[in-house]
Amino acid sequence: MSTGFYWDERTFWHAGGNYTYTLPIGGLVQPLAAGGLPENPETKRRLKNLMDVTGLMHDLAVSSAPPATYEQLLRIHPDYYLKEFKSLSDSGGGELGRRTPFAAGGYELCTLSAGLAVAAVEAVLDGTHANAYALSRPPGHHCLPDFPNGFCLLANIAIAIEAAQATRPDLKVAVLDWDVHHGNGTEAIYYDRDDVLAISFHQDGNYPLDTGDLADRGKGPGDGLNINLPLPAGTGHSAYLHAIDRVAIPAIDTFKPDLIIVACGYDASAIDPMGRMLATADTFRQMTSKIKDLAARLCDGKLVLVHEGGYSEPYVPFCGHAAIEALSGSAITAPDPFEKTFEVRQPGPRFDAFLKGEIDRMAQILGL
Repeated sequence: MSTGFYWDERTFWHAGGNYTYTLPIGGLVQPLAAGGLPENPETKRRLKNLMDVTGLMHDLAVSSAPPATYEQLLRIHPDYYLKEFKSLSDSGGGELGRRTPFAAGGYELCTLSAGLAVAAVEAVLDGTHANAYALSRPPGHHCLPDFPNGFCLLANIAIAIEAAQATRPDLKVAVLDWDVHHGNGTEAIYYDRDDVLAISFHQDGNYPLDTGDLADRGKGPGDGLNINLPLPAGTGHSAYLHAIDRVAIPAIDTFKPDLIIVACGYDASAIDPMGRMLATADTFRQMTSKIKDLAARLCDGKLVLVHEGGYSEPYVPFCGHAAIEALSGSAITAPDPFEKTFEVRQPGPRFDAFLKGEIDRMAQILGL
């Protein structure tokens, strides 16, 4: 069975507003030559381009998908929020929440981004594909039902989960988020539910500043099913793999989901402008391989990766290529041009041992 790859050129046309990095232009803040927010289309477009050049795209089942329907959006987002978003979009664009600007037609482009995730999940669940990757843009894991933030305007993964559960009410889903930023939107949506396990690996003290604590475990029926692993800045390849083995795999193994979804951000890479971690392309390859093996053992291989953050134009393509190599089992590779550099930059033995000790300490607190 093939790996599905869902993408659409139109999602690359989503445009931000007048920002320099994350600051509004004005006063002493000068515009950038390229303009806009760090969440721009080039990291995703360059990933797609790299896959075209290496031939990896030929090993995938490639397609677009319909936009998420209004009914699907309403399962997560309230009607008044969607109407305000659509009204601003139709009148030339605007901004909602925190640093989530959009141009004319932004509403339609965001529903298409969510639709790619919906289609990827459905294709895996109905057996069309063994697993799948959704190159969604803009990302979604920060978006709360009525408050967009962190470049996220619709909660792509949650919309996809709810669409699947609408026809499969007993469906259990594990979401593993390895984006460098805390998946606060996913956490908020599923905090008091027992049908979705939400795990977030993120850099401690990064965005958002007020969420992502180890002690935030869920409430009511969801008590114990929200797992945050705030990792120290400088966490590298070896410790990330240790976190997968020590926290993610045992937690998902205990939960026994019918489907695993990875919120697949690449901003924990060693040269990302919005993170201070030291993951490499091989880190993402091996993490994907480990979760793929887990999915094969627990849920007949049902695994979907949904693209989230990642802001290094030269490096995201190699990280994404490596993850999709592992997901698909393709023999086509894109050798990492930064490999030797990042080998030297990895934490030394003493710091690596400290990092793994911190992960073990947190795992014990989490009861894993």
